[in-house]
Amino acid sequence: MAAAEATRAIYARMARVVPLADWAMFAPYVIAINRLKAERNAVILGHNYMTPEIYHGAADFVGDSLQLAIKASEVEADVIVQCGVHFMAETSKIMNPSKIVLMPDMAAGCSLAESITVDGVAEMRAMYPGAAVVSYVNTTAAVKAASDVCCTSANALQIVNAMEGDTVIMTPDQYLARNVAALTHKRVVWWEGSCIVHELYTAADLRAYREFDPDVKIIAHPECTPEVVAEADFTGSTKGIIDWVHQHKPARAMLVTECSMAANIADELPEVEFAKPCNMCPYMKMITLEKILYALHSMTGEVLVDPEISARARVAVQRMIDISRAAA
Repeated sequence: MAAAEATRAIYARMARVVPLADWAMFAPYVIAINRLKAERNAVILGHNYMTPEIYHGAADFVGDSLQLAIKASEVEADVIVQCGVHFMAETSKIMNPSKIVLMPDMAAGCSLAESITVDGVAEMRAMYPGAAVVSYVNTTAAVKAASDVCCTSANALQIVNAMEGDTVIMTPDQYLARNVAALTHKRVVWWEGSCIVHELYTAADLRAYREFDPDVKIIAHPECTPEVVAEADFTGSTKGIIDWVHQHKPARAMLVTECSMAANIADELPEVEFAKPCNMCPYMKMITLEKILYALHSMTGEVLVDPEISARARVAVQRMIDISRAAA
């Protein structure tokens, strides 16, 4: 318990959702990781879907895909450890090619990233000549390189509206595309990909929950189906969801997204009771404290991107960042 006592201030950020007995097991890893970060001049970027012990205990910076992409372009440390899934590590390498980017588990993939290929992008371009290709950040470096610009769930509508022409191709998330299509004046066509976490939620489930608890506020991610989004009180990116809950502080809230989102903000919002629908991302949960520590200790799991692909992909990602900053 000595390590747990030494890290009590860190534990206070997650005490509502992580039992002290569990923290006693996590704390030695957190101490060792933080020591190695200093030795390696490393920084850990953690996605909002990381478990609380990583989100609060190990990560130096947390955020959604847009925030992490921007941060990756700004990092001055020698080493970036990406706590998320593989496309995020590729994005960090694309935005900071001189840095060493480590992935704690190279098998941590993404159903969306795996659903679209460069050939798929070419197929869509052939179907809709002249249309700009807006690819979700949840794609491989090769697909980013084959696209005109990237987007995240936070800025997808903004990016689509900034494109020239009446028709815009969106890949690979069909539901994000359909939700954007309902809000833009442009014609949006899409690739038939989806997220294995968000597509599991149904409108019927949300209606049943609201009937059981009429006062609950339902906050959905735009990777959910349009039918689910229509049932929600608010729809937004992971950052947007966090900001909305902080601003409105509903008595009860149901976050229709990956499980760890509610757990990671629970201690910041003691006045909010979080409902517990729980669809976990099996890929995100492959990242553990043990694997982070091993990556830093052994300096293994380096993510490499072909320089030519990286250069073209960086144009697409940087264009997204520039459009977002210009509108801020």
